[in-house]
Order: sequence, then structure tokens, then C-alpha cells
Amino acid sequence: MQYLLGFAIALFIALTGVGAGTVTVPVLILFLGVAAPDAVGIGLMFATAVKFILVPAQIVRRNVVWRTLGFMLLGGVPGVIVGSLFLKHLVNAGSQSVLNAILGLILVTTASWQIFFSFRPMKKNPNARDRSHLLSWLMLPVGAEVGFSSAGAGALGSAALLSLTSLEPAQVVGTDIAFGFVVSLIGSGAHWFSRASNPDLLVHLIEGGIAGAILGTILSTRIPRRQLRFALWVWLLVLGGQLLFNGYEGWAFSHKQTVSQPQPLQGTRNYLESSAGHRNPG
Repeated sequence: MQYLLGFAIALFIALTGVGAGTVTVPVLILFLGVAAPDAVGIGLMFATAVKFILVPAQIVRRNVVWRTLGFMLLGGVPGVIVGSLFLKHLVNAGSQSVLNAILGLILVTTASWQIFFSFRPMKKNPNARDRSHLLSWLMLPVGAEVGFSSAGAGALGSAALLSLTSLEPAQVVGTDIAFGFVVSLIGSGAHWFSRASNPDLLVHLIEGGIAGAILGTILSTRIPRRQLRFALWVWLLVLGGQLLFNGYEGWAFSHKQTVSQPQPLQGTRNYLESSAGHRNPG
């Protein structure tokens, strides 16, 4: 099962360009019951392994624009560190339900935006003004989202490149994959040293993912990317909604338990204090 999930996730990454963490984290939480913090760490490490296979192919095809990538990393690298530290803070606070809800909200927002964005033709705008310098500021929150949720590099990075540069679609994909590889590498290192992960699960995913990435790279020029991306984002929208609902349900249950339990204890203490006062009026 784990090998098959790794194969399927890597195949979709290679075919659609959607980030590994965006797909991996909700699948691990909802289908394998992995805790959210572990799922984020595994998602980042798995993304690093898969994109390590994909990046060389993009470099050979000259699809990576190094100047643009430098602007992206200038904001993305500190952002991913901040996001990882924030996740560690929530884990230490024991806010598991809140974390699930936030991850679900991020996925719903990203998927909704991408579904809307998919109706925009992905083509070069010859009249577009190069505003690559703005990528440093924009990639700071994107990097933070990657460090916190393992998602956002592929989806939001592509949207930013299309909006702020005049790169060809192939260059957008190649530069964004390279950006996702670097921030995933840094984020996975931060998660690896901050908490224990599940190395066996990670190895199984990577072993299946290698075959999926290779097959996806071969088939990427023969399968319509746009329609497949749209279907994948609709599915991720459903998964994000499920994560959001589960997080709210867990929070509501724990809140109900916290509110209901102290009441009889408080009443009993008041009764005992009142009884003691009657027995000892002086």
C-alpha cells in the first residue's frame, strides 16, 4: 500500500507539476492515519527525493531560469525556516486538532485558487513587464507555508511566476520545480532534527516514488497536463475539506470535555466549603 501511494503521488507530480507535499500530507493523514506533524515532515522529505529526480531533467532541458530562481530563494529559504518553527510550536502546545484544521484550510484555499486559476491560459505574455524582484517578498509567506504544511511551493510558485515574469510555460514549470526542491530540502532538514519521523514509511514511499517519477517524466509530453491538474485539484479540495472538518470536530470534542468536566468538581468543592462553614461557625 505504501509503495503504491508513493508511486501514484510521484506519478501525479511528474505529470501535473503539483507539489509533492500538497498531495502527500492529506493522503498520509486521512488514509494511513499518520499524525499531522509527522505527515508534514515525511511530505517534505518525500518531495525532496522525488524532485531530486525531476530537477536534473529540467536543467538539461534548460527550463530553469537561475536569476529568477535566486529571487525566489531569497524569500523562500527564510520563510520555510519560520514555518517549520511555527509548526514545532503548535506541536509542543499539543494543538493537534488546530493543526489539522489549519492544514485543511490551507489545502482548501490553495485548491480553490488553483481551480479558479486553471481557467486562465498558461501561455507567455510578450507584453508582461518583468517584476522578478517582487518574488523575494512573495516567496517569504510561500516558504513559510511550505515549512508549516509541506504545501504551496508548486501551486503558488507557478502562479507567482506566471503573474510576475514573462517566462515560457516550460520555464515556469522547471524553475518552480527547482524552487520546490531547495525549500523542501531545507524544510525536511529542519523537521528531521526537530522531531522523530517514520523512516520506514518514508523509505517505502520513496521506493515507489522513484518508479512513479521516472514513468511520469516519460509520459509528461503525451498526457494533457491541464485537465489532469484540474481533476487533481478538485480531489484535493475534497480532502482539504475533510481535514478541516476533522480538525473542527476534534477541537469541538476537546472543548466540550474541558468545559463539562470542571463543573461538578467546582460544585462539589463549593458544597464542601459550605458544609465546613456550617460545622465550624466560629
